[in-house]
Amino acid sequence: MKIFNAAEIKAWDQFTIQHEPISSIDLMERAAGMCVEWIKQNELLSHPFIIFCGKGNNGGDGLAIGRMLAELFCNVTVYIIESGYMGTAEFQVNLARLHQTRADIRYIQTEENFHELNPPAIIIDALFGAGLNRPLEGITAKLAAHINHSRCGVMAIDIPSGLFTDQSSKGNIAVKANDTLSFQCYKTAFLVAENAEFIGKIHLLDIGLHPQFYRSTDNLLAIADWDIIHSIYKPRNRFAHKGTFGHALLVAGSYGKIGAAVLSAKSCLRSGAGLLTCHVPACGYQIVQSTVPEAMVSTDFNSSFNTKIEDDLSKFDALGIGPGIGTASETKTMLREIFTSCDSPVVVDADALNIIASQKDLLQIIPANSIITPHPKEFERLFGPSANDFERIQLAMQKAKEYNVVIVLKGHHSFIASPDAKYIFNNTGNAGMATAGSGDVLTGILTGLLAQGYPAFNAAVLGVYLHGLAGDIAAKELSMEALLAGDIIQYLGEGFTHL
Repeated sequence: MKIFNAAEIKAWDQFTIQHEPISSIDLMERAAGMCVEWIKQNELLSHPFIIFCGKGNNGGDGLAIGRMLAELFCNVTVYIIESGYMGTAEFQVNLARLHQTRADIRYIQTEENFHELNPPAIIIDALFGAGLNRPLEGITAKLAAHINHSRCGVMAIDIPSGLFTDQSSKGNIAVKANDTLSFQCYKTAFLVAENAEFIGKIHLLDIGLHPQFYRSTDNLLAIADWDIIHSIYKPRNRFAHKGTFGHALLVAGSYGKIGAAVLSAKSCLRSGAGLLTCHVPACGYQIVQSTVPEAMVSTDFNSSFNTKIEDDLSKFDALGIGPGIGTASETKTMLREIFTSCDSPVVVDADALNIIASQKDLLQIIPANSIITPHPKEFERLFGPSANDFERIQLAMQKAKEYNVVIVLKGHHSFIASPDAKYIFNNTGNAGMATAGSGDVLTGILTGLLAQGYPAFNAAVLGVYLHGLAGDIAAKELSMEALLAGDIIQYLGEGFTHL
């Protein structure tokens, strides 16, 4: 699914108005109707509603919602911010219509017009929509704080007021919603961690914007959905053999961290790799051989950590390196040797990233079309600090192109950036996956997909999606609290079955 910025969303509205055709006020009516339908389906009509409206089209949405709820005999109070501005034409039409109902209409000029907000009332935030271009201030900032101090459930229309659609709102006051009812497509603001406390649960409502605009508009960002995943996934040929699906090498583990090698190895095989060799220190031989019997094992001459690979790397279709390897000086030397002698794509994670962070020139010699998988702190160590999530995303775009690698910036909605300007947010996964070893599992999945011949960006998108999907299935069965990294591996099969 494409992600449009505020200007593109506005253009989509206008395109629909011109080409459906439909009037602006009727399009607003359609959007409000979908919001009220969502309220009905969630059995909330028995609650009183307190609706806060600005005088733009987001406020017009709020007025239309208020009218429809009043016509359903709900207890509705509408507060309008009085700024001296008459409001948009659509706002004025809906205000006149609202006056024909039993809704209680009040105006807010100062804090003296604030009233107590108590459950079971539901607050609907229709103050400002996606077009907001400056922080809340004055009476609107105080009103947002007043809403946030209440104990009522809060429902935001389009986007919580105070949040920018396409840039950071960090440090700004904004309405904290329990549910955000947004229209047609995701907004970037919904996908960054810094906005988590404001957006609540996102509910996308299809208001019938013209599909031709969606199809014909090229844009930078997308979020992984079934269409994207199905376009990437390659079903197996029934005449295939194990050689068809590649030979992967995993360089992982050190004394006390052989479990990382085991997790990566199991997930690599579960992702469909035809053959797997694990290179581990001598202390890990029996552990890996007995816990992952499907894998071949080569051992380092060192008993505690990896220092050198004797194998000819050209025989491997993909390499994964990093889980549990530590940062010993000999291991650093080995990583450099791998990068300079390997022509296959490499998945770089964990301690391998920490080594690169301490020797930045290694970034220049990572094999082309490799995948690096930093979490935000690792990303900062590699590329320097970012003031906010939006800056970090922009930096990931820049560095993917600069170093000709795919970057998986891990998070709740992991961001995947390719060197050729393709960018996708992931939309699977849950907080239960914030557990030891989850990243090692992802390394194995990505390495297995690369070995099977998936291009690096496709492998990253599919692998991150499957990793999260398996985690979602596991959490549903086991709970987020009880979820272990090994459970993600166990449910990978069901993830593939979903495809």
